[in-house]
Amino acid sequence: MMSTLQFLGSTAGRWARIIAGLTLVALTVVLGGWWWILAVLGAVFIAAGSFDFCLLAPLFGKPLQGPDFRKTHTS
Repeated sequence: MMSTLQFLGSTAGRWARIIAGLTLVALTVVLGGWWWILAVLGAVFIAAGSFDFCLLAPLFGKPLQGPDFRKTHTS
């Protein structure tokens, strides 16, 4: 799990969250109906990548903010 957190804290991980969020929003537009729930999840992913925070990090005792996470993270 720590390698996953390390990836999510990296620049590539930020872009992966943004792209995953955009994909979920696009899927919602195509499917319509009750699939709007995916758009909400997608918006969270987009926000997490754009504003550089990781919601999983505090669950493992790491800082929420990306810069703080990268500063204190040791492999």
